[in-house]
Amino acid sequence: MNTQRDMFARFAPMLRSMSDEQLSEEIENPKRLLLSSGTAGNRRIDIAYAPFDDADPDARIVLVGLTPGRQQMGNALREARRGLQAGLNEAESLAAAESFASFSGPMRTYLFAMLDSIGVHQLLGVRSTAMLWDGDTSLAHFTSVCRNPVFVDGKNYSGAPPVLSTPILREQVENSFVPEVASLRRSIFVPLGTQVSEVVEFATAEAGLDQSRVLAGLPHPSGANAERIAFFLGRKRREMLSSKVNPDRLIAARAELKKKVTGLKRTSGKR
Repeated sequence: MNTQRDMFARFAPMLRSMSDEQLSEEIENPKRLLLSSGTAGNRRIDIAYAPFDDADPDARIVLVGLTPGRQQMGNALREARRGLQAGLNEAESLAAAESFASFSGPMRTYLFAMLDSIGVHQLLGVRSTAMLWDGDTSLAHFTSVCRNPVFVDGKNYSGAPPVLSTPILREQVENSFVPEVASLRRSIFVPLGTQVSEVVEFATAEAGLDQSRVLAGLPHPSGANAERIAFFLGRKRREMLSSKVNPDRLIAARAELKKKVTGLKRTSGKR
């Protein structure tokens, strides 16, 4: 299995020499950065390269998305190129790209608010999980079940066709994500989204990890979920919710997550 650092070494010379225009063209329509292509039914699936670092086995928390989207891919590639052109070595440029691009923008704000609300900051011994991006970045590892960006018919992959029943995507999980999970035996995992939770449960079972370390059930931290997030955080009353929100499910998920975090605090000696 090629590591992310091996992959970055392969693409770093190309990134270093690319113009802004060339890089923008590759982000929009990957050719030199294209890793593989396939089909699912009548849909074309492309997998492109973006620089995200190898897992740190000492990471305390692993935040797991579905796959990097085009914006995240672009952010990572541009930051990696900036580091390389500024004289950083490959390892430094790769680490900077991951921290800069992972769960950026409003998604990041929603995410650390929800993690703090269930006590993850106390479990990690930090003032707020916002520090996972701005301070104690060594505590966290950011990853995706499909590690490299996936595009379906040229558009961001959003979960269809399903990961585990689509050979080209399942191969990414089995060859990259499962070994990555196996290297993180002391970490807690936070999957973002229903399908991501299913894949994380599959991968942790394959790797022989305890399911108590998987904190599944957070609303996905996207703008489309703003109402669910507001209720989860106690910022919106039940009677003000629209019909598309299932408050009982969110209440149950929050209670289960807080229970798991309390159990993890107890076993780690943090009370």
